Amino acid sequence: MPRLSYLSVTPLLSACLLVAVITPCVAQAPANRPVSTAPAPTPTPVTEAIIKDCSDCPEMVVIPAGSFMMGSPAGEVGRDADEGPVHRVTLQQFALGKTEVTFAQWDACVADGGCNGYRPSDQGWGRGTRPVINVSWNDAQTYVQWLSRKTGKRYRLPSEAEWEYAARGGTTTPFHTGNCVNTNQANYDGTSDYNNCGAKTGQSRKQTIAVGSFPANAYGLHDMIGNVWEWTQDCWNKDYSGAPTDGSAWKTGACAQRVLRGGSWINSPLLTRAAERSGSTAENRSFSNGFRAARTLP
Repeated sequence: MPRLSYLSVTPLLSACLLVAVITPCVAQAPANRPVSTAPAPTPTPVTEAIIKDCSDCPEMVVIPAGSFMMGSPAGEVGRDADEGPVHRVTLQQFALGKTEVTFAQWDACVADGGCNGYRPSDQGWGRGTRPVINVSWNDAQTYVQWLSRKTGKRYRLPSEAEWEYAARGGTTTPFHTGNCVNTNQANYDGTSDYNNCGAKTGQSRKQTIAVGSFPANAYGLHDMIGNVWEWTQDCWNKDYSGAPTDGSAWKTGACAQRVLRGGSWINSPLLTRAAERSGSTAENRSFSNGFRAARTLP
């Protein structure tokens, strides 16, 4: 069963979700499991190439082709079985949103006759440059379809492999920031720690914040840790046995559920690791879920 994002509107999932806010729906690794305390190597930032296909379109960062080991190693604190087996994935270049899609960008879609006219609630937190929330996987599809119609380009959701490759930004540590993360680097629930690394700062913002509020990773992407869970294209599968190795989306499995990545403002740092996986029904709208767009190149 996936670690499910909070909150589901599906009764069968709700009990698990409410538990998952505090602790995953599966047993966590022991808190004293060893992890390297050596400083994480700093990846070399790539030359950032930005695409913006229209005035209302999101800024897209060109992610270079490459390969990486997807998943988490056996010794990573908090690792769940669905994060393995670790396997090499080789990807072609693609473009990914520099930030999560914002309310302003979603509202532009609605104003242009797209997104099925759906205007999601902002929970009273504000719209503008905050990430759009209360959008389902199905809703996200309407947005990327609108971008494709408007620009003539191939917009879509990223595959799960593309998302993790981009989130890591060349790193192999639990976070692109290293073996730890801080609430000055990401929007997560800082009342919990991660392996006693100092992620527990006591700060919990209890809501989303404007995208791009923190430094980008080596690929120039913001908020790949926390703020909102991000929908990916893939069907849910319980682990990576038989997963694609070319960076494409996994189109078989439990396709009524889709994969979410990155964790959110309401989650502990453990649930914002680069390898962390969650899943929810494709129609689920939650105040912790959003997405970022991807674009096929050329």
